[in-house]
Amino acid sequence: MSLRVETDKDTGVALVTLDRPARLNAIDLETATELRAAWQEFRRDDAVRAAVITGAGTRAFSTGIDRSAEVPQPSSPYSLDDPLLGIGPKANDLWKPVIAAVEGMACGGAFYLLGESEFLIASHEATFFDPHTTYGMVSAYESVLMAQRMPAGEVARTALMGTAERLTARRAYDVGLVSELTEPGGAAAAALRAAAVIASCPTDAVQGTVRAVWSATEASRSQALALAPHLVTLGNLPPRRQAELFEEGRGKGGFRLR
Repeated sequence: MSLRVETDKDTGVALVTLDRPARLNAIDLETATELRAAWQEFRRDDAVRAAVITGAGTRAFSTGIDRSAEVPQPSSPYSLDDPLLGIGPKANDLWKPVIAAVEGMACGGAFYLLGESEFLIASHEATFFDPHTTYGMVSAYESVLMAQRMPAGEVARTALMGTAERLTARRAYDVGLVSELTEPGGAAAAALRAAAVIASCPTDAVQGTVRAVWSATEASRSQALALAPHLVTLGNLPPRRQAELFEEGRGKGGFRLR
């Protein structure tokens, strides 16, 4: 199992942990399947009234898709299989609140989870970046999801600078991506405390509020996401060339914190 799920029956809060610290909690196909199953189970489990998503260890929340994962693609240019599309709670029709607790790096495909959480809590040592353009890939889904959380200029800079820059937790807090900063190692505990408060409220009212907040941006988000697979198909380098750029060490020459 690459996902650890612990439920506190007293508080009604589930702690979901990406448990692949040796791989910086990168998400392979097994982990993606387990995430979908967890969110779907929470929909049916009345004992779970809120959840926290985090990563094991302090080096990374998640670095997105595991590059060793083999994802077969259809030959048609009109369709694209993305194993991360279904890993978020909203993608699985879960309207119980989810809080993300971030320690260390959160990058690339990690935004699929962060973008579908109600809010983020991060330690002072957390960093955020999007490596797609560095390796010849379009940042489509990630940029759309982050555009619901940050000003457009911040999203554009984060996506276009690739691995050359990382957003510090303080900057992420200042632009509204992160709602609370903690000491290193304290993000999950803070998220669990907040989740327990929310879970103590009548769950129908809480879920209705979550749905109302999401409805404010749902129309624009859905339209933007509908374009994403076409932009990825048009703009991505062939997978072999992406792998070559990664192996060549492109983007590993240092980065700037801002």
